[in-house]
Amino acid sequence: MSSFFHRIEYHMMALTFMVREMFLSPEKLLAETGITKGFQVLDYGCGIGSHSVAAAKIVGSKERVYAADINPTALKYVKKAILRNCLENVEVIKTGYILNLPDDSMDVVLLYDVYHVLKKPRKAIGELYRVLKDDGILSFTDHHMKEKDIILQLTGDGLFMLAHKGNRTYTFRRL
Repeated sequence: MSSFFHRIEYHMMALTFMVREMFLSPEKLLAETGITKGFQVLDYGCGIGSHSVAAAKIVGSKERVYAADINPTALKYVKKAILRNCLENVEVIKTGYILNLPDDSMDVVLLYDVYHVLKKPRKAIGELYRVLKDDGILSFTDHHMKEKDIILQLTGDGLFMLAHKGNRTYTFRRL
């Protein structure tokens, strides 16, 4: 019975994401990242997949966007969005903290509105660092956190430095 309530809870949360995106489109958020054609993108904690879909349209059909989430209900939303948008360049990954992706393979990692719920945030950050290319960026936003906490959490281990603060996102680069 608890999995039933978890699914209902996720559907309610997904509805709030959809409403929020009517006012703040994923495309506008991604404009702050500098994603361009030819990039490899990881959307870590992808939720309903709105940013994954938007990124897939930007990078082009020959490149990959990886939509990763631990929640099977979230991944169902992503799969439906992929079909609805006729995308062939999005790969859905059910994952926790360990990604089955090569070292130094991603140009951009999106970490949007999920950091505050991670039980092992340092483990996640270490893994995202591992998969990012040397010149790759970690694009971060989490409206549940204050700016000073965001910067401290992402730079505290000496893996990343703040490169740019946009209107809604923070861009971190590998050290």
